[in-house]
Parts: sequence; C-alpha cells; structure tokens
Amino acid sequence: MLKPIKKRFDIEVTDNNQSITKSFELDKNIVAVNGLLLTSDKDDLLYYRGAQKIEINGEEYFPDNYESKLLMSGINVAPKQRYYDLGGVAPGNGTIKLTYQDKELLGTPFVPYRVSLYVDCSIESNA
Repeated sequence: MLKPIKKRFDIEVTDNNQSITKSFELDKNIVAVNGLLLTSDKDDLLYYRGAQKIEINGEEYFPDNYESKLLMSGINVAPKQRYYDLGGVAPGNGTIKLTYQDKELLGTPFVPYRVSLYVDCSIESNA
C-alpha cells in the first residue's frame, strides 16, 4: 500500500550572487517522487532573484537557470494543488541534487535567506 509523505530540504543563501549545489537523500522506502515545491523565508527574494537546476537520480528535470517563480505557489491555490506535478518519478538512487543560483536584481536588495525544497513522495507502507 502506498502512503503519501512530504519531505523538506533547506539551503541557506548567505551571499549576493551565490551559487549553491547540494544533494539530498530520500528515505530508502520512497517509491515515487510525485511533485516539487519551492518556498522561502523571504519569498520576494526567491521569486525575483532565484533560479535553479534540479536532478532526481542523476536525471535533469529542471535545467540550469529555471526560474524559481515557476515552482512557487501562492496561498490562493488549494493545498493539494500546490506542488509541481512530476507524475510519480522513480527515485532510483534516492538522490535529489539542487543547484540554486541567487542573481542580483536592481531594486531587490540582498539579505541572507533560506530556500526550502518540498518533495511530495509515496512510500511503501505495510499498514
């Protein structure tokens, strides 16, 4: 029986124009990655300054410089519809690699911020 589970992975952006690459490990009992969502403690900086590349099991799902605003969701969207639907990707080795790029933008001054990647998954459950 499949059970839904959400995972959260964070990156701290501490410098202007910083590029950060980080790999995250999924639990071994996860059998599918259903969707992704980006949020931040400073949503305006993520929206205007952020871009990333996302790979699952070594396969690219979002290319370099994919704008963060395309993976964000507002409060006016129903909670079950907030994730970018990946259609149940097999996790393979269970590694999600995120390369995040903060890009300078006039009128949007830099302050340190956190980027959170939420992953909607399915796990194999015996219950």
